[in-house]
Amino acid sequence: MIDIRPFAGLGGADHGWLKARHHFSFAGYHDPARMGWGRLRVWNDDEIAPMTGFDPHPHRDMEIVTYVRDGAITHRDSMGNEGRTAAGEVQVMSAGTGVVHSEYNLEPVTTRIFQIWILPDRRGARPAWGSRAFPEAAREAGFTVLAGGRPQDAGAGALPINADAAVMAATLRPGQTLRQPLGPGRAAYLVPARGAVTVNGLALGARDGAAIRDEAEIAITASEAVELVLVEVAAE
Repeated sequence: MIDIRPFAGLGGADHGWLKARHHFSFAGYHDPARMGWGRLRVWNDDEIAPMTGFDPHPHRDMEIVTYVRDGAITHRDSMGNEGRTAAGEVQVMSAGTGVVHSEYNLEPVTTRIFQIWILPDRRGARPAWGSRAFPEAAREAGFTVLAGGRPQDAGAGALPINADAAVMAATLRPGQTLRQPLGPGRAAYLVPARGAVTVNGLALGARDGAAIRDEAEIAITASEAVELVLVEVAAE
């Protein structure tokens, strides 16, 4: 089962400084049919104007992964962490028992991010934050796990999360095909950050979403040069 969700049909809002599109219900956008996908709760496609951002605000009991596509985001939190995460890099905040943080675009250009929220396997974990680079060359023609909490992700260089889930990225050249298995009881959500592909024969354009479950394998063929982000979670 693959449900294609075109970018043009996503919910969203234009706040001037922030242009946001929501793959799932979020803030003022509510669709009871799109409350999440398995343990995946939020996938926001955000464009943040220069020298603006999210003022300090709280979170708890959520694994929040930020994939930076263009520009950079500067993070500060109540744990004393501070860092700048640039395009090609990923940051993870495990909100756990509670954390207050801010996210600003202190760059002279628009910053574009995917912000991905995954429900943790247990509530009340210790809060944490981390960031690291994942060179694009390392993800050519195959998925690299950027953030993961599955048993196979331990020690693989991924940023840790408190969930049986993984956030992955890959790049493909035109005509290349990537095959990704999807085990029983698992669900996946795929978004091309750029470029167009077919997914098990179905067309998927840039920033469209594909909600996938009950497929033993995901066959992704690039129609042009593409950058892919895939989240695998428990299907519930």
